Amino acid sequence: MAATSRGTTPEPPDVRPRLTVLSGPSGVGKSTVVAHMRKVHPQVWLSVSATTRQPRPGEQDGVQYHFVSDDEFDKLVANGELLEWAEFAGNRYGTPRRAVQERLESGEPVLLEIDLQGARLVRESMPEAQLVFLAPPSWDELVRRLTGRGTESPEVIERRLGAAKIELAAESEFDVTLVNTSVEDVARELLALMDVV
Repeated sequence: MAATSRGTTPEPPDVRPRLTVLSGPSGVGKSTVVAHMRKVHPQVWLSVSATTRQPRPGEQDGVQYHFVSDDEFDKLVANGELLEWAEFAGNRYGTPRRAVQERLESGEPVLLEIDLQGARLVRESMPEAQLVFLAPPSWDELVRRLTGRGTESPEVIERRLGAAKIELAAESEFDVTLVNTSVEDVARELLALMDVV
């Protein structure tokens, strides 16, 4: 005879929020989407990366980045304290692991805005993370955005476009693709994916 239970309800499944990773090619608008999203829903916690680069004017330690020395960064890597890290333009950037885990455990939605290499490393160490790829409406539009900044030399733009082709080719590695035709629409779709209403 099968066992039955009376008057008990099943335990609800663990509904802790998943880590959401937003990635995509340079110039696609990741930072703009995240800034808009956090203005509308400030409860979404965006991880602050550690970096070995020097602060730019107006940047504050712990706000834009945690600014650390090369030796301090070496220690973070050696002690397994970074969820992911990468080198870009001669500086290193990484996501502190403990802060992300603490926020997830406390039930807060957590967002990482990182590059392709970082997203791949997060997938290895946290397979349950949700990886979201932000794509441009078209290649021509991405070229227009990258060249329209007017802040970089032709050589740097060429390098960024070459990297963008590689990054666009990795779209299939992600769980979801959002096309950035409208910052407001993409921010709304991203919030829905994160179960933030």
